[in-house]
Amino acid sequence: MEDKVMKDKKKKKEVIRLERESVIPILKPKLIMTLANLIEHGSDRTEFLKLCKRIEYTIRAWYLLQFEDFMQLYSLFDPVHGAQKLEQQHLSPEEIDTLEQNFLAYLFQVMDKSNFKIATNEEIEVALSGQYRLNLPITVDESKLDKKLLNRYFSEHHYDNLPDFADKYVIFRRGIGIDRTTGYFFMEKVDMLIARMWGKLLQWTGLEKLRSKLSKSGKRHKKDPSEDPKENDAFIPEREQDQDLCVERIRIQNMEISFRNLLSKITIQEPTFDRMIVLYRRAGKKENPERGIYVKHFKNIPMADMEIVLPEKKNPGLTPMDWVKFLISAVVGLGAVISSLQMPKNDLWVVIAILSTLIGYCAKTYFTFQQNLAMYQNLITQSMYDKQLDSGKGTLLHLCDDVIQQEVKEVIVSFYILMEQGKATTQDLDHQCEELIKEEFGESCNFDVDDAVYKLEKLGIVARDSIGRYYCVGLKRANEIIGTTTEELVLKSQTGH
Repeated sequence: MEDKVMKDKKKKKEVIRLERESVIPILKPKLIMTLANLIEHGSDRTEFLKLCKRIEYTIRAWYLLQFEDFMQLYSLFDPVHGAQKLEQQHLSPEEIDTLEQNFLAYLFQVMDKSNFKIATNEEIEVALSGQYRLNLPITVDESKLDKKLLNRYFSEHHYDNLPDFADKYVIFRRGIGIDRTTGYFFMEKVDMLIARMWGKLLQWTGLEKLRSKLSKSGKRHKKDPSEDPKENDAFIPEREQDQDLCVERIRIQNMEISFRNLLSKITIQEPTFDRMIVLYRRAGKKENPERGIYVKHFKNIPMADMEIVLPEKKNPGLTPMDWVKFLISAVVGLGAVISSLQMPKNDLWVVIAILSTLIGYCAKTYFTFQQNLAMYQNLITQSMYDKQLDSGKGTLLHLCDDVIQQEVKEVIVSFYILMEQGKATTQDLDHQCEELIKEEFGESCNFDVDDAVYKLEKLGIVARDSIGRYYCVGLKRANEIIGTTTEELVLKSQTGH
């Protein structure tokens, strides 16, 4: 996925542009039955369904031994029981280092096959350029995270556009969705009105420059996407822009809020990462180094709130900007009180009004923080119970099955196109597969034709002619080439047929 933020200043619209991903977002049974129903002759339909099963059984067998080694390696680094298994093996530290690097190599390969990608600095910056439900600056306690494991891996394996924190943890992401929330958002609206009035006051007093400097120095500051338009469209290839998916980000900050519509319901909208996986290791002690590797799997995470998946988060507190507001409010309030007292006819009620306003604003800032803190704790709890799919071994098993499901779907779609359309070049096959998925299922994807063709050639049911075009054998011949699989023999013995 590549991201882009565009902002229409007149309509105050904010749009995130998303590149199509390689994952086929269709359930395998639905894909197979839909394609089978498009075949006219019943005998061909039966042969096609048999071929689909044999393709899946064969691809699953290809990966079986590889995934078994993968799971055996992880059992040594499971945070729960891995330490005990390592002790039983009586391995030297150097041998353990080699094994954990082998595990990471397997893991990154499976991630790639499952169409997960490492989130880059640019993607994270675009994602965090807005606010959704989480309105507190969240940072990671880096002292609690190990820096050797991933640093060693990336020093031996080159990856482009690695994020700044890649030596401590890695965030993988796949798929895009949309999250909508409807409510009154009364306190958020009031906060926005006060913030806008406060901004005008800062402009009037000339303190806006001081605020900008302090904001830029803040850590993980969520900046407005219109601040740097060049940065926002820095990584969308021009040739792909027409094929991208555009999702509007609707947030309170861009709405016309007034005292009239404070009590009316509104709907906010935010793009989500459909799946996110976080990889890290906790920091250990010299005398007792940590060997556990954490792999956590999340679903439907709003882009602007993606901090909730970060490992070892610090407890949020008042931001430097909040303290500056407190100090400026105190200085302005005390100045106004002193000026009022120095007037020939000072009015006690004016002094009381100024002090009340000052105290009220400070109280408002504090209670807003408390409300945001409660919202943060609720989101963290929700991420643990609703958003977290699995962790550890469960996540790895899910990834292994993902690899098989995606490869089976790619091979079946490619074979069907060659069967129906005849000979085709790689580019033509890629385009026709994408068109089929769009027309029959209403879904868009960046079809991985090279991997699909490689698997078809490995199965022996596709070949090339003299000018490099691909063509497939007939359905019956394809079934004969693959042959009867072990799974079919087992099923036949169980049914007695």
